[in-house]
Amino acid sequence: MALPSADTPLYNHTLPDIELWLTQQGGQQDSSELNRWEITKVAWRADLLLETDSIIVRYLEAGSAGDNIQRGFKYSLSRQDL
Repeated sequence: MALPSADTPLYNHTLPDIELWLTQQGGQQDSSELNRWEITKVAWRADLLLETDSIIVRYLEAGSAGDNIQRGFKYSLSRQDL
């Protein structure tokens, strides 16, 4: 399945498209909360929630004191923006 272009707003993606993109980024879907994903990279780790109107990203232990940093991103942003 081909994804829409990277500059297409997320609200123009189907849920399977968004899930495929998260999987391609190394995301792991939570089996008990299907709207929750975890992505681990070399330099950071994040917990994502696919909400009705936005994606909530919680960067784990990312603050200067090792605390979590939470941000919300509207579906009007594109994959390229994220």
